[in-house]
Amino acid sequence: MFMEFEPFSAVTDGIAIRGVKGGAGPALLLLHGHPQTKAIWHKVAGQLAQSFTVIATDLRGYGDSDKPDGVPDHSNYSKRRMAADQVDVMRSLGFERFAVLAHDRGARVAVRMALDHAESITRLAILDIAPTLAMYEQTSLEFARAYWHWFFLVRPAPFPETLIRSDPDLYLRQTIGARSAGLVPFTKEAYAEYLRCLSNPGTAHGLCEDYRASISCDLDDDRASLAAGERIRCPVLALWGADGVIGKCFDPLREWRKWAPDVRGGALPCGHYIPEEAPDALLEQALPFLRAGAAA
Repeated sequence: MFMEFEPFSAVTDGIAIRGVKGGAGPALLLLHGHPQTKAIWHKVAGQLAQSFTVIATDLRGYGDSDKPDGVPDHSNYSKRRMAADQVDVMRSLGFERFAVLAHDRGARVAVRMALDHAESITRLAILDIAPTLAMYEQTSLEFARAYWHWFFLVRPAPFPETLIRSDPDLYLRQTIGARSAGLVPFTKEAYAEYLRCLSNPGTAHGLCEDYRASISCDLDDDRASLAAGERIRCPVLALWGADGVIGKCFDPLREWRKWAPDVRGGALPCGHYIPEEAPDALLEQALPFLRAGAAA
């Protein structure tokens, strides 16, 4: 799926983050969501690499990156720690400043990166999320029914891990396959990659710890940032699927403007998995935004 890209591994915080690198030009970091891997970008990475040096990584706990045991307060899976991972990776590759295009959980990491490492982020494009704090504080019946995994994965170990490990394929079908587009957007190669990685030892625990952090230390960090008046200083592009949940349950632009003064965006004709459901529509919106940052 990344034939023109080179694999790499970088060590940060004592763990290995693995990814692929390709293209030429200003640096662009791609971050995936749950329960996926960097493979989510396979339909757009090649075209992005015509304008950028593209780096696509697996988050800690996901894909082929390391999956450390969670600590009691889940802080080693906080978005603050995961953001530091990615900044360290980019610096190890020689990039002090870079743009970020991120989906789902990766977008939450990217938001924290833009807050904690503002000097490093030139532009931020986030796909199909509202702020974590808003999503928990404004939970509705419709949101809870669609995002049931937010409440399942945070249960204490090893309960959710045990159920996921018992049938990873069923879990995939009940998550990525149960959204508005079903399994149609996912190529056989991509689905096989998601299943391979979800079946790896440690992945179930890693993704659960990601969500346990989001309902604990991540909320503390977000509240502290808002109280301190911290804002995302770079331009932000927020896109979401018209057939998904984010635009129906929240007002994404209004919520993101609480976090950043320069926010634009809107809905695309798809559901949650934008890079695989609507790659052309994504590129049409994201490329001009990212190129403008490269030219600045």
